[in-house]
Amino acid sequence: MQTLFDLVVYQKAVELRRNIQKIATDFPKQEEYSLKAQIKRSARSVPANIAEGYGRFHYQENIQFLRMARGSIFETVDHLGTASEEGYISNETKQTLTEDCLQLVKVINGYISYLKKRKSEMDESP
Repeated sequence: MQTLFDLVVYQKAVELRRNIQKIATDFPKQEEYSLKAQIKRSARSVPANIAEGYGRFHYQENIQFLRMARGSIFETVDHLGTASEEGYISNETKQTLTEDCLQLVKVINGYISYLKKRKSEMDESP
């Protein structure tokens, strides 16, 4: 039986969270309670929502939490743009992490499609 920790989508979300943690550590002190807190919170929300959805026993609830995780990824992308504009991270770092975010969105979309298919199969079975 597969566990949460076996899911590629969860593993990639945790990796993204760790990478965001690393860059946010170097943000200036004046960003402690604004951008630094926001980007860390949005990145932490991604694996947390995937985990919460996984813990639900209904496909539709799991899908809804995956959609929230996807929203948090785009929030993180926006914060990366702000960090780059403010000079807290290089454009290269922003680009790399944004690409990681967009790749994770694709993985989440694939997982959502899988869950929808499974739900459809369950609905059709007698």
